[in-house]
Amino acid sequence: MKLKMLLNVLYTIGVVLSLYTIYWGATHQRYEFVMGAVFIGGILIMLKIKLLKEVRAMENPVKK
Repeated sequence: MKLKMLLNVLYTIGVVLSLYTIYWGATHQRYEFVMGAVFIGGILIMLKIKLLKEVRAMENPVKK
């Protein structure tokens, strides 16, 4: 569980860094950085959502 918490924190930091990169790239007209940051940010958001679903499944086991 500690590993999943650490992973969640790292994903959040990555998303924040990619948002900053998008802002910086847009203000300095470096659109290749914007495209890369959007791509990486999207991947990190998808991984974060997947991780949150796994944690919720661990907390609430399905009763049969």
